[in-house]
Amino acid sequence: MGTAITGAGTLVRAYYGCWRNGIATFDKERLAEILAEDLDFEGSIAGKRRGSAGFTVGLQRFVEGLKSPIHVQQQVEAGDEAAVLYDAEIPGGSMRFAEFFRVENGRIASIKLLYDAAQYRALGGR
Repeated sequence: MGTAITGAGTLVRAYYGCWRNGIATFDKERLAEILAEDLDFEGSIAGKRRGSAGFTVGLQRFVEGLKSPIHVQQQVEAGDEAAVLYDAEIPGGSMRFAEFFRVENGRIASIKLLYDAAQYRALGGR
């Protein structure tokens, strides 16, 4: 097991460090250390899901489609919560995403991902 991470902002930066640069640097093992096993996820297409294993599969599919590293526009943190606004270059162009995180017991316990699902599909997102 890797080094423990404390603080929502630090943990969220470590999460993005596992995948932000594309599939060649996708770190599934590190994600397993960062995400709670019973992760609560909510996304525009996936809906509400529970469990980090399924989430990681979906994240990997997203990362496989990235055309360049994501560009974080802003990150804010307050206690055990953090939010990140970023742009991603997917097959049909650039699009903006927002993610909201809650941390419990040194791991990411929930992620809410907001984006325009119609735009994502139109740009060839998968």
